[in-house]
Amino acid sequence: MISNIIFDFGDVFLNLDKSAPYRDLTEQELVQAGPELYAINSAYEIGTLDSPTFIKKMRQLFNGRSSHELEILWNSMLLDLPEERLLFLEKLSAEEPYRLFLLSNTNELHISHVKASIGMERFSRFKNCFEQFYLSHEIGLRKPEEAVFRYVLEENKLNPEETMFIDDTLEHVEAARRLGIKGWHLQVGKEDVTELKSRL
Repeated sequence: MISNIIFDFGDVFLNLDKSAPYRDLTEQELVQAGPELYAINSAYEIGTLDSPTFIKKMRQLFNGRSSHELEILWNSMLLDLPEERLLFLEKLSAEEPYRLFLLSNTNELHISHVKASIGMERFSRFKNCFEQFYLSHEIGLRKPEEAVFRYVLEENKLNPEETMFIDDTLEHVEAARRLGIKGWHLQVGKEDVTELKSRL
């Protein structure tokens, strides 16, 4: 029986447009950035880089673009948090026997933008639904590392066989499954987290 549920944030609750930042970059800029862009993002997501250093490195990578322009580009993937998902989550959090957790690969700029765009009242409503609210840049671990799932399981004394993980990225779900966690690879646009009860 599932009694623990670990949720991703982006494209599970918060709608995303993951390609948005790249649409505003030229092909030449993307080619020049190459793997260095991935490395900078990964370091930022685990808190190795702070926001000023991240923006500085991005400016070096995309020479000629201002800090303000790059920050707007970076946040352009973040869309809305539908009220029906928030209401669903609030109802679920009040039910027994479920213990709810959030586990998100994210960064300081994105979280600050989400708070500003949806408002602190709605952000607080969302956060208060979870027993623990794990953000990669705060805990120094990110998906799909198995270590991040072990961290959540061990810190909260969760039995993986009684735990479900929901994410829109298959690689993340597969990592959780290797530890015995039940996984739901949510198909964005075809499925919605509000259908969870049919999966338990």
